[in-house]
Amino acid sequence: MAILSSRPDSSSAARSPAEQDKAHFNNEVPVQHGGLGKTLRIFWNMAFNKPRNTRPVGQIPVQPLTRELLLAAPDHSVFRLGHSTVLLKMRGKFWVTDPVFAERASPFSWAGPKRFHQPPISLDELPPLEAVILSHNHYDHLDRKAVVELAAKTRYFLAPLGVGDLLIKWGVQADKVRQLDWWQGTEVEGIRFVATPAQHFSGRGLFDGNQTLWCSWVMIDAARRIFFSGDTGYFDGFKRIGEQFGPFDLTLMETGAYNVDWPHVHMQPEQTLQAHIDLKGRWLLPIHNGTFDLAFHAWHEPFDRIMALAWERNVSITTPQMGQAFSLDQPERGHAWWLELETRGAQQSLG
Repeated sequence: MAILSSRPDSSSAARSPAEQDKAHFNNEVPVQHGGLGKTLRIFWNMAFNKPRNTRPVGQIPVQPLTRELLLAAPDHSVFRLGHSTVLLKMRGKFWVTDPVFAERASPFSWAGPKRFHQPPISLDELPPLEAVILSHNHYDHLDRKAVVELAAKTRYFLAPLGVGDLLIKWGVQADKVRQLDWWQGTEVEGIRFVATPAQHFSGRGLFDGNQTLWCSWVMIDAARRIFFSGDTGYFDGFKRIGEQFGPFDLTLMETGAYNVDWPHVHMQPEQTLQAHIDLKGRWLLPIHNGTFDLAFHAWHEPFDRIMALAWERNVSITTPQMGQAFSLDQPERGHAWWLELETRGAQQSLG
């Protein structure tokens, strides 16, 4: 696996624990698995026992974006494009996390979780990208068609170990790919990117489980610091990341697709808030919600719960609509845009 222009940001920090099993990557603390029976039960319930409120009634509000609008936007603008896809403008350049533009988060075009809304901007309309920042290889985070289409307009792809090899296999030029282990960093256009630990897993098929690494990301643009969680359960690593790199001006934190059946790989909202606090975050922007139906909770529940928790703990939280700009330089809370759809769904269920 090639590692280009990268080095450890801390000589005392642990590497990813891949050496424990040469064929697979592992979490720092082993994650318990429920076995085949539990897995089959989850898939059965996903297919046949989903509550009706896991999808919204009506259209998710989306603020359309154009290339001209983005080019005119000030530095440190942040745009949610859907799920965990976030477009950032830093140093006059554009950077995007986990770009998923597919209609379904699935290996199939005809089955699997379908989008609630269209992206605020098309792949063609996106301006040239300085880097695509990838957290892991699950279908709701790594969209092959998007990667292939973006390759021509993207200078670099930053990825955890093994994921970069997959990009090269798909046709991305090898000199565009930088693969990093946990705690390794690389610099692009004067911005420091560090791949930091996460507690999750990887795989795109039946036989490639944990053969590529998963990670979170630290982004350091002079005095500005942003954290992108990727997918993760709650673990002690947040405190270490906060101690080494915090405080963060903004944390882009997974808040959605959680369930008691998979507590170690996705956080409940209470854990999301605690992770933000561990990271010494100033503003919290909850992601991994509002686009795909990936669990059994109501589609709006992640917003309801994290908002209530943030108000209770006096944490600054922002919930922009898809496509709406959030400014790091002039941060605003936004508004509870989902409540109208939530109320409409409740009225229909009563009627």
